[in-house]
Amino acid sequence: MNKKIIIAGGGTGGHIFPAIAIANALRKMDSSIDILFIGAKGKMEMEKVPQAGYPIEGLDIAGFNRSSLLKNISLPIKLIRSFFQVRKIITDFMPDAVVGVGGYSSFPVLRYAQARGIPTFIHESNSFAGKSNMMLGKKATRVFVAGDGMEKFFPADKLMITGNPVRSTIAANAISRAKGMEFFGLDGAKKTVLATGGSLGAKGINEALDANIDLFVKNDIQLIWQTGKPYVERASEIAVENRNVWANSFITQMEYAYAAADIVISRSGAMAIAELCVVQKPAVLVPFPFAAEDHQTVNAQHLVDKQAAIMVRDSEAKEKLVRTVVALAKDEQQQAQLKANIGKLAVTNADEVIAREILKVVNENVKKA
Repeated sequence: MNKKIIIAGGGTGGHIFPAIAIANALRKMDSSIDILFIGAKGKMEMEKVPQAGYPIEGLDIAGFNRSSLLKNISLPIKLIRSFFQVRKIITDFMPDAVVGVGGYSSFPVLRYAQARGIPTFIHESNSFAGKSNMMLGKKATRVFVAGDGMEKFFPADKLMITGNPVRSTIAANAISRAKGMEFFGLDGAKKTVLATGGSLGAKGINEALDANIDLFVKNDIQLIWQTGKPYVERASEIAVENRNVWANSFITQMEYAYAAADIVISRSGAMAIAELCVVQKPAVLVPFPFAAEDHQTVNAQHLVDKQAAIMVRDSEAKEKLVRTVVALAKDEQQQAQLKANIGKLAVTNADEVIAREILKVVNENVKKA
């Protein structure tokens, strides 16, 4: 019989794309594996996972809303309903293992799997673990983490340092800069900046670019601008007026964007950092200021200390971000230094390491049975 694995979680690209990378690595090692994703209805995994060629089941679940306590009234009901949905999915699918990649849909899936004695694996991409993962980690078979120092969150004997999985389209990107420019309809002779606030966009970055768009024009610098949905209308108006600007809410084929970019503006979440290291681009990082334990600032500072990136705080972005980027665009020596140093931090095979460990445990259990 084919081995069966469930991968649960999502909510943002930082959870979804590593999950897909792990799924692809599992399939590459054993093409007969049946993989089923479980996510939250209405979230981006319900679109992105099928696009990657995998089936997905959606749960009626939502996260805790910190901005409006009234919206949390229905949470207990949703959580109970999701456990019934999980029970049916797991009973019908009968997985040999369950992998959690973060996001609130992973909690009921791994919790139920652990109650049934099914091997569970957690991928924690950040340097500060979420509360759900900490609870689940106590009974997990393995906890995959990006770096050291995670013993304060998880049992030391369960930890395995793997790095963070990067999408294969990016890790093995062979697209030339010329092809990238052609994809976006831009001029290959001009310096080009990619600005991305992640799959959901970044208010601080968007407002800084909007307020200083004239500096891109004056310095003849092109901009590829992934805005997120809330800002796409305004950015599209700017792009219509300026042929040096390409704007959209989401870039599906990020490999073309990275290929075209000379410099990248980005948040400093764990997965964004992992990708920037692999593509070896000079980066100006704007940490999300409300991340748990301010871990995005910690991530960014780690690169700054190694002269592998530049950091601009979100509160100073409107004033400093574009000026910093323009100055970097004019300094070839600094660009070369940043590229060399960020490239030293790249991990390109985390997906394979994780997949191999999952299969090792699954195969051992199959032999015992």
